[in-house]
Amino acid sequence: MITSPILAQAAAEQGNPYSMLITFVLIGIIFYFMLIRPAQKQQKAQKQLHEGLKSGDKVVTSGGIYGIIREVQEGAVKLEIAPNTVIKVAKSSIAAAVAKDGSVPATK
Repeated sequence: MITSPILAQAAAEQGNPYSMLITFVLIGIIFYFMLIRPAQKQQKAQKQLHEGLKSGDKVVTSGGIYGIIREVQEGAVKLEIAPNTVIKVAKSSIAAAVAKDGSVPATK
């Protein structure tokens, strides 16, 4: 009788009831380190950015608007985008702080 190596391996794995459990645990660990943990780190960094906003900070919004914070309110900031032009945007729309040289740090 001829059997393929794949069928032979599947038959051998059926003898160990923990092999499937170990596989699921390994997949769960991989998902945690590749998907969940980086997302949590990014959320934490974004929260720290929003909590640390103060007047005079140069920022860029998620819509791509560059400006200088003129006033920080509870859930919003007043952003000066041009001389004598101030808009009010939600704190959650602030994507990043702008460096002194005008560059935006890359997000991971």
